[in-house]
Amino acid sequence: MNFVLTSASVRREIEYACPDNIALRMDASIPQGSGPFPAAIIVHGGGWVRGDKEFDVEPLFAPLSEAGFAWFSINYRLTTDWAHFGEAVADVESAIRFVKAHAGEYRVDAGRIGLLGESAGGQLAGMAALRGAPGTNVRGVVLLYAPTDLVTLAKNSEYIPEPFRGTVMSLPFTDMIVDRLAKLSPALNVKAGMPPFLLIHGTEDPLVPYEQSLSFREKARAVGADCDLYPVPGAGHGLRWWERNGAIARPYKREIVRWLTQRLETPVQVAR
Repeated sequence: MNFVLTSASVRREIEYACPDNIALRMDASIPQGSGPFPAAIIVHGGGWVRGDKEFDVEPLFAPLSEAGFAWFSINYRLTTDWAHFGEAVADVESAIRFVKAHAGEYRVDAGRIGLLGESAGGQLAGMAALRGAPGTNVRGVVLLYAPTDLVTLAKNSEYIPEPFRGTVMSLPFTDMIVDRLAKLSPALNVKAGMPPFLLIHGTEDPLVPYEQSLSFREKARAVGADCDLYPVPGAGHGLRWWERNGAIARPYKREIVRWLTQRLETPVQVAR
């Protein structure tokens, strides 16, 4: 897939990390001008087992570029063995460090970086922000229909593939697996001092229930965190499905730009 943004310089296939000899790459879009620009790091979804940095999140590119943001859309290690589930959180952390380390090269303000994750990518982005590893602090996090309580999903939702869901409920591994899922669940790891979060979720999501975002907001606010929830009435799961209906697609994009602009302290411009 090729995407063209005439108001920005696009660089593709930038290697940002190489864990286990696996080259991880990102695409970058940098506004015209001297900068430094605020930046959004985008993490695609795909149930942790598939997905791509271009196709899955392409609807987000133009609104961010038109609002004057640099953006970096990343690929990460997909899960082929559930024993390694969750390792991709470290890939998101590596992407944050890479953007910060190369801020001058990409004309980015290292102090004004946000994360934007959709679906499974939202879980990864949320955990990267909440773990607070050195060099990974961000100013704001946007999660679109993200699974934030993996324990509940593993037991009840078709979002988790059936073989793994069955494993969660089988002995003698239940306690061990549930504990691991809890440690990878953003809603179960909220804490005071966490960065601001914006949750965007379709109210009719059949895969990740809207209630997941409601619960996350409640838990985040209970620890004094800044957390907003933007419901998308009648919407299901996935940006590509939302794009079929302009009445759904346009408002959530404006909300992302408005919220990121406010949290990253940049001038507001009109998004598509």
